[in-house]
Amino acid sequence: MIRTNVPHKFLTILLFSFLISYSAQANWEPAKDGDKIILIRHSIAPGSGDPTGFKINDCKTQRNLSEEGINQSKKIGKLFKENQIKVHKVLSSQWCRCKDTAKYAFGKYKEFSALNSTFQSPYDKNAKKQLKELKNYIKNWKGDGANLVLITHYVVITALTDKAPRSGEIVIIDKSLRVLSTILTR
Repeated sequence: MIRTNVPHKFLTILLFSFLISYSAQANWEPAKDGDKIILIRHSIAPGSGDPTGFKINDCKTQRNLSEEGINQSKKIGKLFKENQIKVHKVLSSQWCRCKDTAKYAFGKYKEFSALNSTFQSPYDKNAKKQLKELKNYIKNWKGDGANLVLITHYVVITALTDKAPRSGEIVIIDKSLRVLSTILTR
């Protein structure tokens, strides 16, 4: 066992400082070139899945963003501005936590059902159809130098990229679905 005179508190602060500087060094470069697809898992919404009998058009019946999730969404929008990331279009799942992430981060967005969660019944039956629709949309999308932002769910991002994103995590891909960078926002 190695003994040190350095207090644990100091080591904790040092590690924390490293982690902060590491996240500040996030690789936005691929998105700065434009014509990329930027997947964002909705911001923090405590729990998993949705309550039994939830309704897609009634936010009161769904799992929603917490105050921390709202602040994380606003931070995402600030990160895009600070890094001068051009946005062609923002599309969101029809789930309220995704729409709210889009609203707080970008203001304007459009709903796109191919981004909807397929985590639980009855929506799990749509997984193959939605993934095919999403891949076709990406294949045919023309960014003209800006990026396509897709705000969606863990299951959709994982199915598309094999990445397992955290809440609010950004996954930058190209049109061939190759992951170029991931950025934590928390």
